[in-house]
Amino acid sequence: MLLPSNAMWKSVKCSTDNIIFATDMAKLAITQIKSGIDRPEVQKRTLKALGLSMHKTVELEATPQIRGMITKVQHLVRVTEK
Repeated sequence: MLLPSNAMWKSVKCSTDNIIFATDMAKLAITQIKSGIDRPEVQKRTLKALGLSMHKTVELEATPQIRGMITKVQHLVRVTEK
């Protein structure tokens, strides 16, 4: 599991187990560097869901969902942690 390097973690006690969540998520700068043309429809939809177009940079929080989406299109994007 990929965890942000600079997140502050807090543990919350539940009735049966501990739940850990990030209170200060890292930001990722994601830039599309390759075209989605001639790519599977799933990859095109992932790029659109991330809010990307060619050479556009977006800043998103480093949630597990966003990291999973980046993994699916890692060959089309450049990611830097802020």
